[in-house]
Amino acid sequence: MILACSDPATWGPSLDAAVDAVSRGAVIVLPTDTVYGVGADAFRADAVAAVLAAKGRGRQMPPPVLIPDIRTVAGLGMDVPATATALMEELWPGALTVIVHAQPSLAWDLGDTHGTVALRMPDHPAALALLKRTGPLAVTSANKTGQPAATTASAAQEQLGESVAVYLDGGDSPLGTASTIVDATDPAGLRVVRDGGVSRDRLVEIVGAEAFAPEAQETDG
Repeated sequence: MILACSDPATWGPSLDAAVDAVSRGAVIVLPTDTVYGVGADAFRADAVAAVLAAKGRGRQMPPPVLIPDIRTVAGLGMDVPATATALMEELWPGALTVIVHAQPSLAWDLGDTHGTVALRMPDHPAALALLKRTGPLAVTSANKTGQPAATTASAAQEQLGESVAVYLDGGDSPLGTASTIVDATDPAGLRVVRDGGVSRDRLVEIVGAEAFAPEAQETDG
């Protein structure tokens, strides 16, 4: 089911359907500023497993978590370095995902996270409106593993089919490329683990080159 969500004046019923799907543990596709995402309630292990199954991905590649507000970080992450917070404050909402240590008390199972969680606040009005109602969603790019990321709802549906209950159609993805991922869990400094919508130069401009781990450690593992 593809439902339009381009216009805030008319997207109410579409968001209602998506919220209902999330509440019952179903999988949805939603527009973001980068590419379309496939996701579900981050706090339902069965729903997260369904997201990974739809994508054809195992537990060794846990999905990031989309959040509606930077204040949510305090409830999900811990020991977040000041440099990572500075990046979030400057670049969120936007195409930056930050890996932090997860709060150990959280009752969730995102896969083999090794005690971490990747967080992002997307710069997309429909996504933020949805997240404000659902809370954190476990979301990964809306495509089969190894296939191109979907930048339209119809492209996502072609790949994911009936494994998804609701497809929210917000038009073409504004950016069309994945987010930059920064790992903030290394005591030696920040590490860029995926180049994407935010350039390394922009990251350095905000926090300085000294905030990043030495290159030898950056490529470790």
